[in-house]
Amino acid sequence: MSGIGTAVADPPGGKEVRPARATALTSVLWALALPAALLLSAAVTQWSTWLGVVLVMATVACAGCLVGFAWKRAGAATLVCFGGFALTLFAGPAVYDGYMRTVGEPVDAVVTRVVDRDARRGPDMFCTVRELGGERRTYEVSQRENCWGQARPGDRVVLREDPLGLLGPRLPDGPDQGNTPEITLASTAGLTLLVTAGVLYGGLRRRP
Repeated sequence: MSGIGTAVADPPGGKEVRPARATALTSVLWALALPAALLLSAAVTQWSTWLGVVLVMATVACAGCLVGFAWKRAGAATLVCFGGFALTLFAGPAVYDGYMRTVGEPVDAVVTRVVDRDARRGPDMFCTVRELGGERRTYEVSQRENCWGQARPGDRVVLREDPLGLLGPRLPDGPDQGNTPEITLASTAGLTLLVTAGVLYGGLRRRP
């Protein structure tokens, strides 16, 4: 038997199938990773504002470079960057509200003071709240923790406290706040889908 083997030719289009699959796979991975990184960065802003802002800027810059320069899709890159910034504005409060509503520990408290520190630029509310039991700790709650003037000094409220101690306690919603948490959550979901679609489109339609 001779040592000469028979060469087998690649099937028609075989060389194009493998790169196409790799392109689709990397596009899907980036389309999942970048929105997840934005959501994580937005969540960090509720704990440390400056660290969260740095993470947001780095993630948006990475998305812009990837989609705009590496994949050469300027339109998709613009959509992803603007959508990413908007996403973090809604995602931070949505993550905080969802976390505190789900795992926050209810504590009875009383509002002792409500102040607006700078009415010239719009409401800048701060509520001073004291626990009624336990260690009787006193907290100063800002608008980030849902102090919007819905409580008055002397009102008894049920705070939601972070069991890990990383986030400030959250005041309960007032009757005038309506569906604000639901609107924030819906906006977060819609912007997440928008960013995901933009990255996926840019990846699948990338230019060499």
